[in-house]
Amino acid sequence: MLEGRVVVLGITGSIAAYKGVEIASRLRKLRAEVRVIMTEAATKFVTPMTFRTITGFPVVSDIFADPIEWNVGHVSLAQRADIFLIAPATANIIGKIACGIADDMLTSTIMATRAPVLIAPAMNVGMYENQVLQENIKQLESLGYKFVDPASGFLACGDVGKGRLAEPEDIVNKLVSILKPKRDLQGFTVMVTAGGTQEPLDPVRYITNRSSGKMGYAIAENARDRGAKVILVSAPTNLPPPEGVEIVPVRTCIDMFKEVENRFEMIDVLIKAAAVADYRPAYFSTDKIKKGQGNILLELERNPDIAAEMGKRKTKQILVGFAAETRDLISNALNKIQKKNLDIIVLNDITLKGAGFGSDTNIVTLIMKDGTMEELPKMSKYKVASEILNKVVELLKINK
Repeated sequence: MLEGRVVVLGITGSIAAYKGVEIASRLRKLRAEVRVIMTEAATKFVTPMTFRTITGFPVVSDIFADPIEWNVGHVSLAQRADIFLIAPATANIIGKIACGIADDMLTSTIMATRAPVLIAPAMNVGMYENQVLQENIKQLESLGYKFVDPASGFLACGDVGKGRLAEPEDIVNKLVSILKPKRDLQGFTVMVTAGGTQEPLDPVRYITNRSSGKMGYAIAENARDRGAKVILVSAPTNLPPPEGVEIVPVRTCIDMFKEVENRFEMIDVLIKAAAVADYRPAYFSTDKIKKGQGNILLELERNPDIAAEMGKRKTKQILVGFAAETRDLISNALNKIQKKNLDIIVLNDITLKGAGFGSDTNIVTLIMKDGTMEELPKMSKYKVASEILNKVVELLKINK
């Protein structure tokens, strides 16, 4: 897949440096030529010999060392690179790049290159959330640098939070999408719904659910990367809006229904990843409901079923739904796929660790309208999105 491509892999001084070995190995299996640059701090965690053995090339770390080939080392690598990957990237290296500092081999080479640069941060959660670092990331993104967001979980320092290096598979997939993006959705319009709708009780309270929107956003990003025109109808989330995607913000189920309905005739694919409230309060209080002495009775009324309504109206559209279940998984999913006239349903058991709401990963079963099923192991939501869209592409080819 990457034969003939030169990847310059930068390794910096993080405990996650050992994962750089797997990244280098994955790139070599894709037939890339991998040239490794290590900072001095990185050599304290993993030896250069390890990377030399994996890549077949000497590792560069000292900018003042005698060159292996007679050229200006950082300029030569900068010119030959098809892409730069820094994984792991510390707060220090991100800060240096953002400030234009070039005081070692890695920063000098990055300064000299015209190739795309992909950065995979890894650090303590406090460092990652620090406003200075976040501003540095925003600045670099505005200049065209690409990032692979770190994962959340248990960190080497003992803290729990966001800062763990993304999985090597996800990092390599992102790199491949930059160098060799699939364009199998070119010319198609894909609408994705995401997030959890909010149904208001009064000016300060609402009913909602645990959806983070991560699955829907991953699908939107993957569809964009594959060449589709993407419309993301999003209920409120804490996620940054994906670049290159039309964002349609909504709040309630009724809002989402109207936006989907208005655009349905112009789209080729609708992927309903949003967690839409089945019910809404029957009455909205224009004033804040005050606390009384006793209980209050909350009356709910049914919301429209967006997927089912679009299932009745579809002509050429591919319709994908989701089933987040806790029991009777298969029977519930099969019932939904028939009742709502879906082409594909994505079934996940939200009781499993690493699946469901808020997680960076998912464990799903893809069920087609004819009843065929494909169980997928735990993988990143971006990778799950890729598998869903692979099925969508197959159906689009059949419909042509």
